[in-house]
Amino acid sequence: MTFPDGFVWGAATAAFQIEGATTSDGRVPSIWDTFCHVPGAVHNGDTGDVAADHYRLMEQDVRMMADLGLQAYRFSIAWPRMGDLSFYDRLVDTLLAYDIQPWATLYHWDLPQSLEETGGWANRDTAYHFGEYAETVARLLGDRVPSWITLNEPWCSAFLGYASGIHAPGRTEPNAAIAAAHHLLLGHGIAMHAIRSFSPKAQAGITLNLFPVHADDPADDAVRRIDGLQNRIFLDPVVHGSYPEDLLTDLAPYGLSETIKPGDLGLIRQPLDMLGINYYRDLYVRSGTEAQLPSPWVGSEHVEFPDRGLPQTDSGWDIVPGGLTDLLVRLHNDYPGLPLYITENGAAFPGIDDTNRVSFLDAHLRAALDAIRQGVDLRGYFLWSLVDNFEWAEGYAKRFGMVHVDFDTQVRTAKTSAHWYAQVISSNTLP
Repeated sequence: MTFPDGFVWGAATAAFQIEGATTSDGRVPSIWDTFCHVPGAVHNGDTGDVAADHYRLMEQDVRMMADLGLQAYRFSIAWPRMGDLSFYDRLVDTLLAYDIQPWATLYHWDLPQSLEETGGWANRDTAYHFGEYAETVARLLGDRVPSWITLNEPWCSAFLGYASGIHAPGRTEPNAAIAAAHHLLLGHGIAMHAIRSFSPKAQAGITLNLFPVHADDPADDAVRRIDGLQNRIFLDPVVHGSYPEDLLTDLAPYGLSETIKPGDLGLIRQPLDMLGINYYRDLYVRSGTEAQLPSPWVGSEHVEFPDRGLPQTDSGWDIVPGGLTDLLVRLHNDYPGLPLYITENGAAFPGIDDTNRVSFLDAHLRAALDAIRQGVDLRGYFLWSLVDNFEWAEGYAKRFGMVHVDFDTQVRTAKTSAHWYAQVISSNTLP
């Protein structure tokens, strides 16, 4: 149960989920600030106005990371703070002082509201604005940040934000979702150029939320369709510089081919130093007959996701550790040569004595080790999440942290899972 020498152990967070919306540095509103104040958009009317107050408690939180033995910390930079990035300057220096590797994510869903008002990610110009932002950040932090992620889960940004509308900006426009998916990838390519220019010694890549897709009948066309919309729509352009032909056919009514301009795919296909993988579950599907609208599954709204009766997390997600092995082996075989990192894996469970989370993490790390034994070049693991946080449309109802946060007092308490994870890190082995 021992992991390879040099395996990186970390934890991950996102700016909007933990920082709070303090404006003392000139922070401007994001699409999530706006969305949170739409009646009924977020559970219980919760907002990210305070969240885990990490902006104020950053040094305390970094000391806590050090106490847990974290080797790396994956955080995101808030684009709305572009006017004054001094907080991240201090964060990076504090991490380095505690010998914790900074892993910076440029975009974790907090688009400035002003850009949404000009079309958001459905507007091609947003990709170029993202490139300007990436250059600003890389100029400031590129000498100290050794690992960069351009985008976190562009599938969610495009399809939950612009098709189903359950995430900010809350739009239900399938054509806009397809345009957003392409423009997010375009922004990734432009940002990679900026990182190469101002942080040339760093490793850089993208993080995708990827799912194995299964059906009772492997020939069910739902498998191909959902795999295309969830996985290959991002993997193929980033790695191969092309969209899958079957996907172009499926999405012909939604303007994907017209959205692609000459030179786009070459720009999107930048050499990757690594691929970040966020894994929480697999997808179990079957073809249906009636469209479920609004839906994130543009062009495949008829696909159904039946209940298998499996054990689930507090989010209602099936617990399928073996899916992680399947995913990692598939990436190793279908997209060879890419060093892989699990940049998010975790689960929502209540309570401080969270033995259910320990069981979840143990099973998934064993699945990751199984993939390594099959030859997969997996180099690190980031637990989601460091602390309980604002969980997007679920507000504060779901707790993913290995550290409990009392949102009334902001007192942090390490859960059973945090102590267990600290032992894994210190020994580089599973018990």
